[in-house]
Amino acid sequence: MPDAPSLPDPVRRIMAGGVTVTMADGVRDRALDSAGRTAVVDGERTLTFAAVHARSNRLAQALLGAGLVPGDPVAVLLGNRLEYPEVAAALAKAGLPMVPLGIRQTGPEVAWIVGHSGARALIVQGARAEEVLDALSASTDRIALVLTVGAPGPGRAYEEALATAPDRDPLVRVGGEDVFCIQYTSGTTGRPKGALLTHRGRALTALLSAHEWGLGAGRTSLAVAPMSHGAGFMFGFAPVLTGGTVVMLPRWDPARMLSLAEEHRVQSVFLVPTHAQTLRALGEDAPARHRLDALDTLYFNAAALPVQLKEWVLDAFPLCGVHELYGSTEGGVVTDLRPVDARRKAGSVGRAWYLTEVRVVDDEGRAVAPGEPGELFSNSPFLMAGYLDDPEATAACTAPDGALSVGDVATVDDEGYVTIVDRKKDLIVSGGLNVYPREVEEALLHHPAVAECAVAGTADQVWGERVTAFVVWAPGAVPAAVEDLADFLRPRLAGYKLPRRLEAVDRLPRNSAGKVLKRELRDGAAPLRPQQDPSTA
Repeated sequence: MPDAPSLPDPVRRIMAGGVTVTMADGVRDRALDSAGRTAVVDGERTLTFAAVHARSNRLAQALLGAGLVPGDPVAVLLGNRLEYPEVAAALAKAGLPMVPLGIRQTGPEVAWIVGHSGARALIVQGARAEEVLDALSASTDRIALVLTVGAPGPGRAYEEALATAPDRDPLVRVGGEDVFCIQYTSGTTGRPKGALLTHRGRALTALLSAHEWGLGAGRTSLAVAPMSHGAGFMFGFAPVLTGGTVVMLPRWDPARMLSLAEEHRVQSVFLVPTHAQTLRALGEDAPARHRLDALDTLYFNAAALPVQLKEWVLDAFPLCGVHELYGSTEGGVVTDLRPVDARRKAGSVGRAWYLTEVRVVDDEGRAVAPGEPGELFSNSPFLMAGYLDDPEATAACTAPDGALSVGDVATVDDEGYVTIVDRKKDLIVSGGLNVYPREVEEALLHHPAVAECAVAGTADQVWGERVTAFVVWAPGAVPAAVEDLADFLRPRLAGYKLPRRLEAVDRLPRNSAGKVLKRELRDGAAPLRPQQDPSTA
């Protein structure tokens, strides 16, 4: 059983105690030791480490000069662009918690988060500014400053604010346990909750991410996932903290991603399974048509990587070490399946990550036997400090010893490798028997007509819940009937796990992190008629 790589020295010193670490430290350090090197690339625009430091100083001064005080949240609605790292650095320097907003979130969604977080300033991409401010009309009296980035819009122009502010580090006293970010959960099961993420937890994650996935000095990575999302931000900002170069991909475009990787000799890329699906859709040999010999590290997160898709990734990128990690907004990185085990343990998300303890327990909190499903808890320095103004939700996901669960069901084998079975809230109880959707989904993906699928429980008067398959058919494939799918799956699954209902969809609804929104699928499913009686038991 392979051992995990050892901890880097800076992390050892931090964990030994007496060292305060914040999300601004790396920016200050790189301005001294790597001033003229390129930190950020966005099309034709670039920033050196010295420029990130200077511009973030100016932004911090502009925000504090507008009347904000340390502890005041600042909402940030930007796509992946050159300004994102300097905004994050400025807020860290000024002690202003960042509230990331997704560029595709609607006006009402933005308004709810801005209101709930108590944000006192808004940094917004100009094209969205007018719409967002209209949605915020009820709470604009609390907003002290609106800065618009890029295209003109209401509020003050971002570049004008920087030009008139002094290039002077505010040197606000910020502690490691102070809140760096209020990261709202994706809201797959209801209203999003604001996870309070600390400077210490985020900075440790950045240092270890750079160490694990090659994001530090002398390395070039690609910011693909939205930086408004926890993982997308971390893996896009860690290079700036640790001396690497990050190239921005403004929006997901698989062909553009491959071109940028070739052009900039990119070495590390973070992807989610949806990205791999669309890369494969370009053609099985699409990666081979590009010069990607510099690319040596791919790492996946956000949702389980189907085994078949992972096999394609391994074959299509033969020069790459492929990692599959598991984590959450609330818990940070929890496990990592390293390249040495990529094929041997396909389907697993690996063993506990650095500084992390993992346990899988039953409903009474007792450890389950190897291979038995239970709820996954983790304990580490990366855990959130709780949900903003929601002590009940915080208590509901926290064990007495401080370990945290986001409701995922997992198994752990006798070597300590974790496999995510499903989300506890997605568990289907049909006829009194438990059905884990992921197991059914993995089996469905073997059917030649199925391109993508999601399985969820829909209400049923007889069985309580009916196993329902939502399927995206492969281009040119002949759609199958639910009876055909059941026949195909019968050798692979017990009868009570077979889909009893089939819904064909053009696409699976996903959030910005690539997770399927099963609530939307369930809500959008056509009502069952009384004569639609189960027939595939």
